[in-house]
Amino acid sequence: MKKLIATVVSTKLASCAVVSVETSWKHPLYTKLVRRSKKYLVQNDIKAKSGDTVEIQETRPLSARKHFTITKIIDKGTSN
Repeated sequence: MKKLIATVVSTKLASCAVVSVETSWKHPLYTKLVRRSKKYLVQNDIKAKSGDTVEIQETRPLSARKHFTITKIIDKGTSN
């Protein structure tokens, strides 16, 4: 099971949230640090707020696009 560290982007949906996972790697030719981000739809039973840093874990498919759930809140962010 995959475990990823993510930042909550939006909590407007009922019982789910949109999180963003950032990965960085060094380009093989130009040796520049390249950052990529990917958004996931996750189950939000813990009631994490927008801006929080959370740990997400892969689960069985909960809907057509939801395959992750929030396991714990690592850092409380400032929400608007």
